[in-house]
Amino acid sequence: MKKMTAFILVLLFTMALTYGQQVTPTPAQVKAYTPLWKGERFPDGRPKVPDKLLERLKNIRLEEAWGVLRNKGYQNQFEGNWMVMRENEVMTGRVVTAQYMPMRPDYDSIIKSIGKSEKRIGSPNSWPIDVLKEGDVYVADSYGKIVDGTLIGDNLGNSIYTKSKRGVIFYGSVRDIEGLEEIKGFNAWVKGYDPSFIQQMMLTGINVPIRIGRATVMPGDAVLAKKGGVVFIPAALLDEVVITSEFIALRDAFGHQRLREGKYTPGQIDMRWSDEIKKDFLRWLDENPGKLPMTRQELDQFMKDRTW
Repeated sequence: MKKMTAFILVLLFTMALTYGQQVTPTPAQVKAYTPLWKGERFPDGRPKVPDKLLERLKNIRLEEAWGVLRNKGYQNQFEGNWMVMRENEVMTGRVVTAQYMPMRPDYDSIIKSIGKSEKRIGSPNSWPIDVLKEGDVYVADSYGKIVDGTLIGDNLGNSIYTKSKRGVIFYGSVRDIEGLEEIKGFNAWVKGYDPSFIQQMMLTGINVPIRIGRATVMPGDAVLAKKGGVVFIPAALLDEVVITSEFIALRDAFGHQRLREGKYTPGQIDMRWSDEIKKDFLRWLDENPGKLPMTRQELDQFMKDRTW
């Protein structure tokens, strides 16, 4: 019986290699997941959105980013109800995904054998960490498992921060929370903490499409994580999300000021603006250049293409 089981596992492993089974998709496959992105990519195929946009994204409200995506037809990009390690800090970055499932010994053996053939080192829950680059956020679907579902402790947390200068978003749990809190700059969005260690779970893929609660997440997405929740932004839409949200924030700042001054009524500000208000807004922009998070050229081009 043992010989037969070993033979079947070898056969499955051989078939997996023959038909292209891998822990991580090829760069061409990752590119096929994200065909709308036309910019620079990492060697692994993930979109490499600009650092400057990720920095500007930190100042965007969750509702604004969510609203832009929803208007573009992306209605499943938000997940809330997190335990946030440092809830007053904001995290943005480029997504590296990992998918975990309940343990199934035959498939787990295949994954580990493939990982060995790819010269991966250590336990499978450390493999996603090995691919991280600075600016990456490790995002994992561990199907909400808390007890015996802790993907990392403080040792792996230190490695994550060393490589990415970011943190993690896990639809599951972590352990050694006190040790993780000692890692300056590291942050975590998780569904729970537990002192147990990972058991009866298996890694099934790195940089594959995953589900994080209500959201569908792709490798290379940009992520905006705040205490109120997390928004996953397709790379090709990041520029539009940022500048549209920034414009909405400018409109709101102008509108709030004019309402406090009593110059306009709430009805005038909440409806489509008259030409008089538009001209007043443009004068206000000229008078307050320090409020602009984008260049005036970017803003002028954006307003030219917008119906207000």
